[in-house]
Order: sequence, then C-alpha cells, then structure tokens
Amino acid sequence: MCAIAGFIGKGALPKLLKMLRILEHRGPDATRIYYKRPNASKKTGSKSPKFNGEVAIGHNILITDERTPHLGNQDIIACDGRIYNPRTESASKLISDSIREYGLMEALQMIMDKFDGDYSFAFFDGENIILARDPIGVKPLYYKLGKDFIAFASERKALWGIGIQDTKRLPPGTILINNKLIRLKRLPEKVKAKWDYDTAKEKLEEALKKAVKERTRKLKKVGILFSGGVDSTLLTLLAEKYTKPILYTVGSRGSQDLIFAERAAQELGIEPRIIEVNVKMVKDALKPVLAAIEEFNVMKIGVAMPLYFASKAAHADGLQVILSGQGADELFGGYHRYLQLYKEGENKLVEAFKADIQNMHHINLERDDATAMATSTELRVPFLNKEIINLSFNIPIDYKIKGSDDSLRKHILRDLALEIGVPAFIARRPKKAAQYGSGIDKILRKRILPGFDHESHMKDLRMEFYKGYQ
Repeated sequence: MCAIAGFIGKGALPKLLKMLRILEHRGPDATRIYYKRPNASKKTGSKSPKFNGEVAIGHNILITDERTPHLGNQDIIACDGRIYNPRTESASKLISDSIREYGLMEALQMIMDKFDGDYSFAFFDGENIILARDPIGVKPLYYKLGKDFIAFASERKALWGIGIQDTKRLPPGTILINNKLIRLKRLPEKVKAKWDYDTAKEKLEEALKKAVKERTRKLKKVGILFSGGVDSTLLTLLAEKYTKPILYTVGSRGSQDLIFAERAAQELGIEPRIIEVNVKMVKDALKPVLAAIEEFNVMKIGVAMPLYFASKAAHADGLQVILSGQGADELFGGYHRYLQLYKEGENKLVEAFKADIQNMHHINLERDDATAMATSTELRVPFLNKEIINLSFNIPIDYKIKGSDDSLRKHILRDLALEIGVPAFIARRPKKAAQYGSGIDKILRKRILPGFDHESHMKDLRMEFYKGYQ
C-alpha cells in the first residue's frame, strides 16, 4: 500500500525526504510528512532522553481504493498495509483509536492477537516511537538504532541512501519501543481439534473464501500471478466470485508454466495475459530485480523474475493489486523435501512446517513485497491469512501427505480445488517451483549469470543510492 520511513535525531527532515524519494515507487500517488522541531513539545524526550528532539515521519501512498490515509493530528501513525478483520476503511485510524482507547501495550497486544492483516507501522505519541510488524511478516520494516538516533524504512535501500549500511529487520509479531524489542506474537498457534477429512476440508474452504473476499474487496479487477498450478488456479476461481481476475503468466517459450497456464485458462474460460520472456528480457530485468530484492541470491532472483514481469504488466494495465499463492506449499506440504522428514516422524515434519512459516518473512515475503512494489503494485497473499495458518496446523499430516513416496502432496488442498472446479489435470499437477516452471532459472544460470560480477554490482548499488540522493 505504501512506503513508510522515519528518522528521530539530528537532521531528521532532510534524511526523511531522501528516504521518501528513494521509496517513491512504493507510493507514487501521494506523500504525507510529519516533522517536529526540537523542544516544540513539552512531552518530547520525557520517555526517550537519549534521542534528539527532531522527529520526522512520512509515507508515500499507493491508492488502491477511494481513500488517502493521513498521518494524524495528535498521535502520528504511518502504516504500510491493511487490516482485514475487523473490517476497516483505515488501518491507521483503527490502530491509533485502539491505542487511545485501551492504552499502548494492551492495544498493541490486541492488534497482534485479534486483528488479521498485513502491516508494518510506526506510531509516535509525542513521547514514544513505536515500530511494529504483523505476526507473519508480510510487510517488511528495517531499522537502525544508533547512539543518538532511530531510523526506519520499508526497504533497506532507503537507509543506504542516508549512509546507514548495517540495517536490521524488525521480526514478525515484534514491536520496537524506543530502543527495546518486545515479541508479542508468534504464528502458528495450534488448537487441539480433531476433524475428520470432510470437516477439515469444509473449514479450509470457508477460510479461503473469506480470505480472498477480504483481499479483493472494492476491487473491480485484480491480477493473479498465474502459473497454471493448483494454488493460482484455485485463487482464480475464488476471486471470480468477488471481482474480475486478470491472469498473468510468465515463462520462456515451451516452459511448463506457459503450457499448463494456457490450457487451464482455456478450460476456465479466461483469456490469460501471456508474457513470454527471452534472454534479453531476463537480462534487462536483472538489475531492477536486484535493486528491488537488495541481495544477490540466484534462487531468489529466479523466483522474483516471474512476479516482476507479471506485476509490471499488471501496473501497465491499470491494476494496483495482484494476488499470489505464496504460503500454500509451506502450509500444506507441497515441497519435495518434506518427504524425507516424513520418514523421520510426524514431529519432525510439523516442526519443519512451523520453521518454514516463521522464516518466510526473510526467505520469501520480503523478496515478493519488494519485487511487486518496485512496479508500484501491491501483492496480497490470501493463503497467509491468520485463520488459514492456524487452521492448517490443526489439519492432520496424513490429510496433506500420504506417505514418504507421495509425489503429489497437498492432498486436502487438491481435493478442495477439484470440488470448487479446478480441472483435474491442474489439481493433480505436480509441484514445480516458479523459477523452474517458468524456465527463467535455466536462462539465468546458463546465459546471463556466468561472468556477471555480482559482488561489484551490489557494492555499486548501495553507493548508487547513497550518492544519488545527496
């Protein structure tokens, strides 16, 4: 939805302005800034005397509906993201009203416990600066706590731009109050429930419909990152109940994703938007993708590329939001590596599922958010709805994986997809990672990355942001 940034300390305003310029791609529609000079308030410094009295907080806004969020008048809040439950027109207002009504810590705990959403936010009440991130970590937030300052931003490059190199990520479900980190929430939460297969499938269907409905509300059209796999096809059919889905499929000529997606879209009666990539397109996209994900990791680049091309096309078509099936494999056992853990016992497998969900923020979610937002497109991930996460950890393992030689896995999700109308050849299509299914990994490794000096490039990239925004 936007970029948020802030600096508390000497020279706050020019530093904030630099960061917001760097993050303009995340919110090209509007900018809001709050600045307080030293000693402008009697409250300033009473709870955090180590910081200079200058406070500058701002956000760049991507407008995906009719509203334009404001920073506030009394309490200042900059929020990147949305809260879906309780339903609200303004996540910022809901958060600030909750803090005003219940008190700081009680409200922050309630937000983590009861609100379902994808968000990171900064809150300033004249005395305290609070940073917070949603329990799964869908929305990123990076910060630096110095001897006499606090700096934060939605992307690391904004902090690089003001000379801060050694940034930290705020962990999911965590708040930073002035200079103290406090963990308030960790997902998943397992509730002991015994469901038969049909009951579990019904609960999953209900939760998925709700998650998609909430994430498509008020959207006349929504993009779908469509690989022709079970997750994206299921999302398409669910989204079709509430809005018009536009399918974006990315792949090289003859790649599996193009073949399956075209056939699936034909059976669904939806014309897909095919983006056939070649060596030149992938080569041209390498540097903007690296600038977006801010690190050189071949696997992350390969996964980011299809999303980059799809979200770029969606933005060109006038869409602000694109959905992806991120999280389905971690929740329902889609990866082949789970089979070895299956042999070692249920406890090992459950712990692997849990670790994958708790580590998604730095392995997948920060990459995906940054990639989509680089094209001024908001990515939403219905499978990572809080209710679905907790529900999945109450679904017995054998509803997901049937044995150590199970080549399909994710059976309860596949069976639900069949019931909803996903063609059988898609519902039973084996898992193919995005970088392989699209053919982009092969192009990268064989045609582009050999000879590419990634260390020099990443060093130059950091300096480029710093020098470019002096």
